Amino acid sequence: MTLPSIIQPTRGLARPDLHALWQFRELLYFLVWRDVKVRYKQTALGAAWALCQPLMQMVVLTLVFGTFARLPSDGYPYAAFVYAGLVPWTYLSTAVAAASTSVVAEQAMLTKVWFPRLLLPLAAIVRPAVDFALSLAAAVVLLAWYGIHPAARLLELPAWITLAAATAGCLGLWLSALHVRFRDVQHVIPLLLQVWLFASPVAYPVSLVPERWRWLYGLNPLAGVIDGFRWALTGTGQPPGPLLLASLAMVIVLLLGGLFFFQRVEGTIADRV
Repeated sequence: MTLPSIIQPTRGLARPDLHALWQFRELLYFLVWRDVKVRYKQTALGAAWALCQPLMQMVVLTLVFGTFARLPSDGYPYAAFVYAGLVPWTYLSTAVAAASTSVVAEQAMLTKVWFPRLLLPLAAIVRPAVDFALSLAAAVVLLAWYGIHPAARLLELPAWITLAAATAGCLGLWLSALHVRFRDVQHVIPLLLQVWLFASPVAYPVSLVPERWRWLYGLNPLAGVIDGFRWALTGTGQPPGPLLLASLAMVIVLLLGGLFFFQRVEGTIADRV
């Protein structure tokens, strides 16, 4: 005879239940697979749409900032330079936007069955990885077209991908938990992403920031991610220094805080959605 499971409220400092997450790992898979299928269902171009957004943004930014404003690009063709920054930016912006509304969007499922609510923002962060992989492959081809061959530096990409996923995760956890309490979050996200784009080194190099202020600029976690991706993809230049350390420290603080905050909110999610 199987004893019924007893769900008890969290007391004290809430910690993520890793055992429960592992037990429900198949649900995470199906949530991701469901979103991927829905995204490309009944589309003429299918997964090719994943390349349209960064390519169109590359064209616009190249015309405005590369041709008219003539911003520097660290000696690289501006189109290749900006596309190398758009690859992580597109993934992060998509993942953060999806994760921030993931909990409220699943209110029908939340009120019927129990499962670790943390799976919802996690699924929203994993799902854009399909588009990200296609954009990354296109970036390698584009760089090769311009005669840029990163070679061995590509082996370091998993580390930067992990940092990008952690960055999306820390922001997604905070915003998804806040969205449960404050519906204003869904209106703030588009504005936040617009400001975040121009506050990050997507259309301009980090070298434009005075060196003594780069550690402060690195408090924007996306700055270290984009600079690291660009360094790994182009295969030349110096690796991010104080900028990366500042970004990494900020990601760790936000991720740990986001996990604990989400766990504290989790017990009241079904009542609030």
